[in-house]
Amino acid sequence: MTDDPAKRLDELDLDPITLPVFGSFEPIVRTGDLLHTMGHWPLDGDQPVTGRLGDDLDLDGGLRAARLAALALIGTLADELGDLSRVMRIASMLVTINATPGFGDHTAVADAASDLLIDVFGPPGRHARLAVGVASLPGNVALELTAVVEAPVETV
Repeated sequence: MTDDPAKRLDELDLDPITLPVFGSFEPIVRTGDLLHTMGHWPLDGDQPVTGRLGDDLDLDGGLRAARLAALALIGTLADELGDLSRVMRIASMLVTINATPGFGDHTAVADAASDLLIDVFGPPGRHARLAVGVASLPGNVALELTAVVEAPVETV
């Protein structure tokens, strides 16, 4: 296994996803060495993955959605940094899951995103995390995730 996240993506046959940005916000805001990201939703081709877990989507659909959202996060980081090896640490992640009151596998769904980040970034991909279920999300997307990432300011 290589330590280069871009090479790891190639080895895993994964492509980062670029999400459209609309609304009154920035995809990433830098505060010192920390990057605070927008919410990333799962995009399958050009369509968002929609539906509530426990109703429209089963656990497998949720796991797939979480991996796609993590690939969108990676895409945003790649666009911002140019070189994913500049990521020193995924510090924390919040996974918000569109779920029915009876759905109880929030942690398993969030683990799919966490595991992908660890697979791509290695130990720096391990992070603190909160996973929560909510009654709805914008556009009925299956989930959104946001992260705080350490990436030192590039000096010239």
